[in-house]
Amino acid sequence: MTSKQYSAPSVRQLSAVVDGMTGSVSEGRLRQLRMVVGMFDRAVGRDEMPARASRTAQQLFTWAALRPFWKLALDGQLRHWEKDVGKPLPEWSQRIVRDCLKILAREVLPAGKAVKLPSVANPEPKATVGGRSLDALYRGMVDLAGQGPLERDGTALSYEDRARLLAIVAVMLDAAPRSGELAAQSLADLAPGEVAVAVRRQQQKGAPNRVEEIASLAEVGTEATRSVLGGWVERVSEETRQRVLSAVAELEPLPEVEWYPLREGSQVTVRRWLQVRQGLVEALPLEGAKTALWVSLVPSKAGPPGVPLRAQGIRQAYARGIVALNWVMAGQYGWEPLPTTMEQIRRSVEAAPLEEPPA
Repeated sequence: MTSKQYSAPSVRQLSAVVDGMTGSVSEGRLRQLRMVVGMFDRAVGRDEMPARASRTAQQLFTWAALRPFWKLALDGQLRHWEKDVGKPLPEWSQRIVRDCLKILAREVLPAGKAVKLPSVANPEPKATVGGRSLDALYRGMVDLAGQGPLERDGTALSYEDRARLLAIVAVMLDAAPRSGELAAQSLADLAPGEVAVAVRRQQQKGAPNRVEEIASLAEVGTEATRSVLGGWVERVSEETRQRVLSAVAELEPLPEVEWYPLREGSQVTVRRWLQVRQGLVEALPLEGAKTALWVSLVPSKAGPPGVPLRAQGIRQAYARGIVALNWVMAGQYGWEPLPTTMEQIRRSVEAAPLEEPPA
């Protein structure tokens, strides 16, 4: 929708501002900004919004307009698709909308004019699990891989599924990769004999996943560090902001590739998965698609069995396996249900890379 197709003059002006930002922001951010323009279009004219919000783009950024806009957005009343209207806006979407409001306000309002923006909670990371739970996770997955077909409450795990899952968990516990880093792995990332695995770290200098390291260097709290890295500078003092930025500048760049040793049990599970994987990729028509370490087991939108598994597919496979493990182990003495999110497990692992790549 172009700026001329919006009914309210204020929204047409805002759309024109976004059109003028083409080339100065990324395509992804441009889509997000246009999404927020659409949200304003669906908000203006409602009873909750002040009448003057339809006049100029600047009126959209008064607190009298932003306050009801934000409430409507949080309640899911400004969603694009009719079928999704009423679904509360998830936290990650709230952050995107809030960041876009900040960018748009800077473009629309006169230089130096302050604007009150809605706040988004900056939650602490979910709790990690202890070493005993990590050991129980690995032992449980070994047992799960050796059992017969599993099916309960719509969750079914084939032998192939369990072999892949156990290998993923083994690599997670030895190298602590993220799902995106797992998805990027190829056969070349396994050392001869499967004695080690390579991880291409996706961390960027100053990225939020280095919060604790930055906070330690800056000698400030992690919450303040997240606020500075996330752009919420109004939550911290200028001194804190400068300390955090100085700490970011002092960070050593992360290695592009890190190699991690695989325990003997992990080597066995990876070899078992490689045998399963070989049967899946042999039927693929394209040679280039046969290099991924983690591949699909069944046909999907991405293609036939054997195509590279994406990060979302890895997370879903892991969650499905943990759900199965939790109900298999339920009721056994001392068993504590494990989290179904990979990140909680990954942050629980203390993995030390090899000083030198394996020969």
